[in-house]
Amino acid sequence: MKRKHKNKKNTKKHYIFILLILLIIIIGGYFIFNYFFSNPTKYLEEYVSKINEEKYSEMYQMIDDESKARISEEDFIKRNKNIYSGIDMANMQITINGIKREALNKVKLDYTTKMNTSGGEINFNNSVVLTRKEKTYKINWSSNLIFPNLNDTDKVKVSSNKAIRGSIIDRDGTKLATNGKASSVGIVPNKLGENKEESIKTIAELLKTTPESINNKLSASWVKENTFVPIKSIKIDDTELKNKLLTIPGIKITTIDARVYPLSEAASHLTGYVGQVTKEDLEKNPGYSSSSIIGKTGLEKIYEEKLKGKDGLQIYIVDEQGNKKETIIEQDKKDGEDVKLTIDSRIQKNLYNELQNDEGAFVVMNYKTGEILALVSTPSYDVNKMTLGVTTDEWKEISENEHTPMLARFLQSYCPGSTFKPITGAIGLSTGSLSEDDTFSYSGLSWQKDKSWGNFNVTTLTAYNGPKNLKNALTYSDNIYFAQATLKIGKTNFINGLKKLKFGETLDFEMNLAKSKYSNSETISSEGQLANSGYGQGEILVNPVHMASIYSAFANSGNMVKPYLEYKEEQNAEYLVEGAFTENATSIITEDLIQVVEKGTAKDMKINGITIAGKTGTAELKTSKEEKADTIGWFDCFTTDYETPYLIVGMVEKANENGGSHYLIPMIKRMFIK
Repeated sequence: MKRKHKNKKNTKKHYIFILLILLIIIIGGYFIFNYFFSNPTKYLEEYVSKINEEKYSEMYQMIDDESKARISEEDFIKRNKNIYSGIDMANMQITINGIKREALNKVKLDYTTKMNTSGGEINFNNSVVLTRKEKTYKINWSSNLIFPNLNDTDKVKVSSNKAIRGSIIDRDGTKLATNGKASSVGIVPNKLGENKEESIKTIAELLKTTPESINNKLSASWVKENTFVPIKSIKIDDTELKNKLLTIPGIKITTIDARVYPLSEAASHLTGYVGQVTKEDLEKNPGYSSSSIIGKTGLEKIYEEKLKGKDGLQIYIVDEQGNKKETIIEQDKKDGEDVKLTIDSRIQKNLYNELQNDEGAFVVMNYKTGEILALVSTPSYDVNKMTLGVTTDEWKEISENEHTPMLARFLQSYCPGSTFKPITGAIGLSTGSLSEDDTFSYSGLSWQKDKSWGNFNVTTLTAYNGPKNLKNALTYSDNIYFAQATLKIGKTNFINGLKKLKFGETLDFEMNLAKSKYSNSETISSEGQLANSGYGQGEILVNPVHMASIYSAFANSGNMVKPYLEYKEEQNAEYLVEGAFTENATSIITEDLIQVVEKGTAKDMKINGITIAGKTGTAELKTSKEEKADTIGWFDCFTTDYETPYLIVGMVEKANENGGSHYLIPMIKRMFIK
C-alpha cells in the first residue's frame, strides 16, 4: 500500500513538472514571437501611418543604413512627397499576409496595400525586409516599396481628362448652376514697378484681401520674376473692378473656367455652391484629385455623385527614357449628368425680389403633383462669390451677420401661429371630437378655463358678431375658440392627429428639413399648453415645406401630397399621408378658408376671378413677461380654381415691425399678375 501511495505522489510530481515545461515553452514562445514578429509588424504599420500624415522626414529615420547610403534625406522626402501628392494618395492601409524570419535579426513581411487616389482605389501585394538593430527595427527601403515595379530611376506619371460637371436646371431648362467663365486676377512680379508695396496695398484693398496674403503668394517657391501669380478670382462681368485693377502696374487678368449661378442670391440656399476639395474630402471620396471641385452645400452637395461625372485619368510608371512601363490604374472620362428641378425660375426670382430685404421664406408648391415650384430664403448671399473663393474678412462679414444670410430658412421649423388653426379644426372634425356646429360661450378678448389656471389667460385680437363656431373662428382668427376647441378635442386625439401628419418625423424630401413638433417632450404637459397649441403657440413648431404638404390635404380630399424637387416626366402624385383628414373635414375647412379671404382677416388677398383659400397668422416668440415679443408673420394659401394649382406658404420675421401677414399678402398677390 505504501509503494502504491508513493507511485501516486511521483506521478503527481511528474504531471506538475510537465505542466511547468509547457508553461515555459508557451511563455518563451510568446516572447520569441513578439521579438521576431509582432514588433516588425507594428513598425511597418507606424511607417504607413507617417505616410498618411505626410511626415516624410520621420519616415527617413525609420529606414536602415543600407537604404540611407543609396538615397539622401532630401531626395527621399522629394521622391515620396512628389509621388504621393501627385496621385492624391489618401487613407493608405495595409494587411499583413505573411511573416518569415530570414535571419536571427531579419524579418520579411508580405502585405497588401490599399489606398485612395485621384484615379480611384488601388490595391497591390508587396513585401519588405526589416532588420533589427539595437532593440528596434529598420526598413530596407527602395522605390519598389511605393509600387512593386517602381525602380529608383523610374517616375510615376498622371494624365487626366477633366469631366464636365452637370448643370442644375429648372423645369423649363433655365440654368440655376452651370459651367461658365470667371476672371483670374494675378500679378506678374517684375511688372510691379518701383512702388511695389503701394501697388500691393491697393490691390489688396480692391480684392478685399491683405498685403500679407498677396506677399505670401508672391514668395512661393515656384514663382519667378515673370510668372503670372493668381491672387483671386472674380466674376467675369465685374467690369468696374477690372478697370480699377488694370490701372495698377503688374496686374494681369485672364479668363478661367468656373461654376456660375445665373440666379445668384435668388436661389443660393437652394443650389448651394461648389469649392476646392480639402484633404478631408480626398480621404472620404476616392476618385477626386487636389484640383477637383466638390459640392459644399445645397443641391450641389446633395446631387454631387450625379453632377460630378468622372475624370478620365491614368496613373502609370515610366522608365528613365520616358517609356511607359506599367499602368497602375486607368479610368475613362464620364461627364456629369444634369439635374432637372421642378423649380420655376420666374416665381423663384420674383418672390426673392419681393422679400430680399427681410428675414423670411417662401414655399410654392403644385398641390396636385407635389412639385416644389419655389424655395426662397432671405436675406441671401452672393453664391458666385462663394464658389470663386472669399477672403477671411469676407467670410467673417457673412458668417457673423446678425441677419444670418447663410441660413436656409425654408429648412428650419418655426412657431406657426394662427395658420395652425385649420389643422386643429381638421383634426377635431376628422376624429369626431368637434363639429362645425359646436359653439362656445365667452365674451371679451380674454378667457381662462377656471381659477386653477392662475394668471394664465388666452387672449384674442378681434371681437366679432355671430356665433363662436368654426367658420367664424377661422374667418376672424379667434384664439379663444381654438383654445376651447382643443380642450374639447382632448390631448390624445390632438397628439395622435399630429403624429398622423408626421410631426416628430424626418420627412422624405431631397433636402434635410427640420422636424415639425408639438412639444419639447413626448407629451403636452398641461391644459394651458394644450389650449395654446390649438392656435399654433405653445411648443408647436412647423417646417414650411411640411406645412405646405399639410395644407395640400385641404385641397386633395384629405390626402397630404408628397413634396419633391427633382423633375419627373410622369407627374402622378404620391401621397405623404393618405387620409390625413376625412374628406368631409377638408371640405368644411376649405370653405371656411375661402371666407377668410372673401371677408375675413385676409380680405386684402382677394383677386377678382380667382378663388383663394388662405389663413393669416402671427406667432409670438416671447419668452418672459418683461420681454418685448418678437413675432413671425405667416400667410398660407391655395387656389381652388386657377389654371395652376398653387399652394403658397409665406413667412417673415420681425412681423411687429413690418406688418407680418399683411406685408406678405401683396407679394403673393403679385404672383398672379402676369
